[in-house]
This record gives sequence, structure tokens and C-alpha cells, in this order.
Amino acid sequence: MRIIAGQYRGRVLKSPPSMQIRPTSDRLRETLFNVLAPRLADARFLDLCAGSGACGIEALSRGAAFATFVDRSRKTCGLIEANLDLLGVPEERTEVVMSEVADYLRRTAARALVPYDIAYFDPPYSADYLLVLELFGLHADALLAPDGVLVVEHHHKNTLRDAIGQIRRWRILKQGDSALSFYERN
Repeated sequence: MRIIAGQYRGRVLKSPPSMQIRPTSDRLRETLFNVLAPRLADARFLDLCAGSGACGIEALSRGAAFATFVDRSRKTCGLIEANLDLLGVPEERTEVVMSEVADYLRRTAARALVPYDIAYFDPPYSADYLLVLELFGLHADALLAPDGVLVVEHHHKNTLRDAIGQIRRWRILKQGDSALSFYERN
């Protein structure tokens, strides 16, 4: 895995040792960031089920001000920290959190901190997406900035709802077996 563009362009990241983690392909990541490009300058980026951290690091490389990486695995969080160190990303621009995604979202919504401009959710394709979508739908004002976006990567045959609570899908992109669903606040 490599960083596609920006400050860390061409740099190679350490990959997850386990085949249980399905990294976002370079091609799909490039498509994702082509869509997100106008929103990246000084953005707060949330990388859920972060794996190697490639998506959050790509966001930082392209101008995001801050990235939070959330993963439930201690080893994976260590991998993310190793990749951030490898690239020399300043610590004040990142946060790595070991947590289940739903627990993290509940805590974040309750604390009413600065919401994220972009949230990226890429769980294993067999995961239950509905709980996380419902949490964003219920707490959109606390989790997403007014013009913020939630991007969900999923298998193209996995049909996600068009609207849940305070969020609605405005775009879907399909590439190979993967799809990206883009949600915004109502």
C-alpha cells in the first residue's frame, strides 16, 4: 500500500499481517479522494475500522488538518502508529483510539466535541452496518459538521438504506466488488 497524492505521495505503508483485514485498494482510495478533494483542506477526518490507517493518512497527505483513527485491535492500532511514525506525521495532527466503532461514536456524541468534516467507515464486509448508520443518523449534529460527509465502503451487493434519521445518501460509486455510499446531514 502506498500513499497516492499529497505531502506523503509515493510513500509505502506497512501492511496488516492478517488476511482478516481487507485494505481499501489504491484504485478505490484514489476514486474516494477525487470525490472528497474539495472538502479536504483543513478537514477533521475520522477513519473508522482504520486497519493500516491508509485512508486517514491519505487525507492528512492531501491537506486534512487532523485525523482520528479508530480500530478495535491493539495490534492494528500499533500498525497505524508505526505508519504515522514512518512518515513523520506530527502527533498533534493525529489520534489513534482502540475501541469498537459504536462505543467510540456514542462517547464522542455524548462529549459534544468538534464534529468531523469527513467520516470514513470501512468495516469487514460481513459486519452489521446498520448500527453505525443509525448512530450517525441519531447523532449527526454531534458527529458531522453541518456540511460534513459520511462515506461507507461496502460490498456492492450489500444494499444500504438511503436515509436514516438525520442523514441521507446523496451518491453511490461502484468499483469492482466494492461500493462507496456518501451520506450527508439532512
